[in-house]
Amino acid sequence: MEIYKGIGVSQGVSIYRAAVIDAEDYRIPKRVVPKREIANEVKRLRKAFLDATQEMNTLQSSQADASDGHIKDIFAVHLHFLRDRTLRKNITDIISEKQYSAEYAVSVVMRDIARHFNHTPDRYISERANDIFDIEKRIVRHLIGDKREDLKHLTAPVVVIARDLTPTETASFDKTYIKGLATDAGGRTSHTAIVARSMGIPAVVALGDLSQHVTQGDMIIVDGNRGTVIVDPDEETIKEYRSYAAEFLNNEILLNELAELPAVTTDFEPIELLGNIEFPEESTMVLQRGGDGVGLYRTEFLFLDVSEEPSEEDHFNAYMKAIELMGNRSITIRTVDLGADKFTQARSGEPERNPFLGLRSIRYCLQHVPMFKAQLRAILRASAFGKVKMMFPLITSMVELRQAKWIVADVKEDLEEQGIAFDENMPVGIMIETPASALIADDLAQEVDFFSIGTNDLIQYTLAVDRVNERVASLYNPMHPAVLQLLSSVAKSAKRAKIDVSICGEMASEPEVTPLLLGMGFRTLSLAPPMIPEVKKVIRSVSVEYCRRMARKVLAFDTESQTVNFIREEFRKINEGKLTE
Repeated sequence: MEIYKGIGVSQGVSIYRAAVIDAEDYRIPKRVVPKREIANEVKRLRKAFLDATQEMNTLQSSQADASDGHIKDIFAVHLHFLRDRTLRKNITDIISEKQYSAEYAVSVVMRDIARHFNHTPDRYISERANDIFDIEKRIVRHLIGDKREDLKHLTAPVVVIARDLTPTETASFDKTYIKGLATDAGGRTSHTAIVARSMGIPAVVALGDLSQHVTQGDMIIVDGNRGTVIVDPDEETIKEYRSYAAEFLNNEILLNELAELPAVTTDFEPIELLGNIEFPEESTMVLQRGGDGVGLYRTEFLFLDVSEEPSEEDHFNAYMKAIELMGNRSITIRTVDLGADKFTQARSGEPERNPFLGLRSIRYCLQHVPMFKAQLRAILRASAFGKVKMMFPLITSMVELRQAKWIVADVKEDLEEQGIAFDENMPVGIMIETPASALIADDLAQEVDFFSIGTNDLIQYTLAVDRVNERVASLYNPMHPAVLQLLSSVAKSAKRAKIDVSICGEMASEPEVTPLLLGMGFRTLSLAPPMIPEVKKVIRSVSVEYCRRMARKVLAFDTESQTVNFIREEFRKINEGKLTE
């Protein structure tokens, strides 16, 4: 039995067999396959060699006129190895004798060849080691493309183990069979973590080299509450966790009973709880969990799930489905936050070296106006059928905001000329996600109908911490005094301008932080739907006056550790019913 500690990003406990999938960086875990699968692994290997050879032949043909002898040399080396029957036989023998997966067998043989080249004093020969790694990567890529499809044909529940997962991979999982996620990489607010949380799948990330030590079919316990993964647990541990899982489910049932009750403090202050969604269908979960509407409808998956940009009708149909499901409740649609994602970077002729500080979000939209207008038209058209709001992401200046508003005005004019109905008074807001926008919030508030604070990016940009980098995950701290001061400042700016302000980042999903946010003046929280009952429970246990006293005390602290210790102690009192106001 081995225990791995990571970051719990989606609550719940799963106890199932492992389904190990390989990561995009091709760090291949050692996996032993059942004897009945050996023939299939050999077949997959043969196909991968053929596909890789065909790929190289195509590349060679496209470079037929190249005068660079080095390029021709590279093709010759690669094709030599890909056509080498002895090489393929050596890999096949390892699969048959040691029952290794095809991916791992390729890695073992190719890296042994690379080591041999590396130890050769002849520089020309030693440099061929890089070619070997390249060939290995090419073969494995074809194997992975085949292997990843297996998750679409599962017949029994599993826990997925991977180096990392993209948001679209996570979102495509069938919840009937995917019961837990555990990844080597990732952070608390990575998009994969957010999707897992929205789908209600227990997940732990930032587990280091877990995938290197798990074999297909190993029994795995994923404890998303404690951020723990146990590989090959003994019977006593399994029994203990099954009891714990049952207790957790019973608590979930009690929390779900709160769905029909209002989110109101003990001194009768109403709090609006909204849900964050990725897909229209998730609107149902918001209602089931007792949400008042949708506070953040992320629209990027309309782009990431297709090979080309979605049309205006694709947008419109998706928004209409959410509107129909939500009835007369409000829906806030965020315009696309593209640019920092793998989709747009992969399509770019020159991928950015630091895309999170590059052409992303509203900047991307302002440079891709036809795409932007198609989405705006769809949002405006949908506004005629429900309580729709729209907000722009990552606004950093008045110029960006005004440019976006001008484009909206152009689209409105076009719709009017065409006689297409829309809500002329549809509220338009912005996301406060950078120190820049937080510091000029007083000015921005004069030109918008509402603010929505995206704490994930606000923390990232304020603290200069990549929120998806597990190496610096410990430095990503929502309780940093600078972050809290910015939140308080924005709340005051909104109050002065008499506009609505909400929190739609992951801080809103943290029950421990709820009293602090209420004390700062926030009366609308938009969070992951599964967390709505738990946050509602906290709201119904505190008074606004208590929350204000708490906020005043916290804002006087000068270290995050003081804040964390204080709010945890107060949260304990709230949970135990020992709060003295």
